[in-house]
Amino acid sequence: MSETVQKIYFASDFHLGAPNRESSLVREKKIVDWLDHVSKDASEIYLVGDIFDFWFEYKRAIPKGFVRLQGKIAELTDSGIKIHVFTGNHDMWIFDYLPSELGVQIYRKPIVREYFGKSFYIGHGDGLGPGDRGYKLLKKIFSNKFCQWCFERLHPNFGIWLANIFSNSSRAKSSEADREFLGEENEWLVHYCKNVLKENHFDYFIFGHRHLPMQITVGNNSTYYNLGEWLNYCTYLEVGINSIELKSWNK
Repeated sequence: MSETVQKIYFASDFHLGAPNRESSLVREKKIVDWLDHVSKDASEIYLVGDIFDFWFEYKRAIPKGFVRLQGKIAELTDSGIKIHVFTGNHDMWIFDYLPSELGVQIYRKPIVREYFGKSFYIGHGDGLGPGDRGYKLLKKIFSNKFCQWCFERLHPNFGIWLANIFSNSSRAKSSEADREFLGEENEWLVHYCKNVLKENHFDYFIFGHRHLPMQITVGNNSTYYNLGEWLNYCTYLEVGINSIELKSWNK
């Protein structure tokens, strides 16, 4: 890999599998095309949660499909590009398959990194900030090892079918609201960033989950970026030595 590679890329909320196989496949090919493009100058790529609209790994089975994306990721990690994958609220049941087979690093909580002399606070964004108590409780249940063990007892044909119904219903209920900017005072990830800044300074906060591409100043020399999603916007963040830019992939 060339020593001149200087960029870090971030994207999230592909929601592969939704709303149906046909449109998901079109989106998957577009994502693979984007990955192929950014791999030319990427040193690291962050996929910041909800890559899949639903994912649950049984001990000997995984959801069918998404082989183009998996193959591309394996190709990139084999070439030396670091790929970081966050679990989201739709695919928190990623366990050891993607790390062992594709060579990615998995994260379940926000992390802190430094690139080009700037500090980054990175996470999917679900369950952070004030409010949303119902989801926070649900996340604790879904993250519980015993509850996961119980779900694993279901046959994959039934378990994946049942979970897909729940996932589609959850996304459908929030899809319209996700497109509306609520104002800084009502954007809960903005509140979260400002609370974090009371303790530590970060130059950039990078989240997904909210589905709306955003760039908001949250403090002195501190900016919050939301990565948007790939069902409508196809947005991603490109970070270079002296630049950071929210872009859209429309090729």
